[in-house]
Amino acid sequence: MKIKKILLSALVLVSTLALAACGSSSSKKASNTDQWDSYVKDGKITIGFDNTFVPMGYEDEDGKNVGFDIDLANAVFAEYGIKVKWQSINWDMKETELNNGTIDLIWNGYSITDERSEKVRFTNPYMINEQVLVTKKSSDITSFAGMKGKVLGAQSGSSGYDAFNANPKVLKNIVSGGDATQYETFTQALIDLKNDRIDGLLIDKVYANYYLEQEGELDKYNIISSEFDGEDFAVGARKADKTLAKKINQAFQKLYKDGKFQEISNKWFGEDVATDAVKN
Repeated sequence: MKIKKILLSALVLVSTLALAACGSSSSKKASNTDQWDSYVKDGKITIGFDNTFVPMGYEDEDGKNVGFDIDLANAVFAEYGIKVKWQSINWDMKETELNNGTIDLIWNGYSITDERSEKVRFTNPYMINEQVLVTKKSSDITSFAGMKGKVLGAQSGSSGYDAFNANPKVLKNIVSGGDATQYETFTQALIDLKNDRIDGLLIDKVYANYYLEQEGELDKYNIISSEFDGEDFAVGARKADKTLAKKINQAFQKLYKDGKFQEISNKWFGEDVATDAVKN
């Protein structure tokens, strides 16, 4: 009986190690091979997004994933008969989630930066964005310089926070504490701005405009134009997924030629937001 228990324990250990090895192999495969054929064969792909980022991709009151990026991604993969599975992620962990195989793409107002380009393969840009400073009109802060000695907020892992650190002379060297209060979501940050727990918020222009307009409070805030370089939204894939990035670029152009891109753009923004890379 004792020998049987030992053998059983050994078998359990071997099985556990085998499963772990399989998991490790799968993760490695996810990071190091072009998987377009498997996406087509399986008919599905997993996209990671921040489900609070209106109007790009977010969860509405009914628990449904909606937004410009949601509609656009679904339209892109419909061209190839692939269904999108939307996976809510911690935005601060997005590249980790991508490269460990938890998700296959990052698609949610994802700005191209030099730092991110070292970790992911970007598609062509499909939309232009900028980082703006949002302050309450009652604060009399109407410029970046007006944030001297004031408390700034930013989303953790956002391109705005990256720009803040990369260009210290603009804000970092003048704000209180030499850093920004970091938030998991922009929604949390805007609540703190409204309640005077921070004096200004560095945020994507597209989010600020849409959120404050929907809340009926746009006239209570200053949206101060960026003193950072402009930035483009693109889709982030694993470095090995060359074909996937190529297919997305091709679908962007086809959707624009067919008028579908403009239809989605007008639905969410009331205008055509496509970049030249999409139009040509």
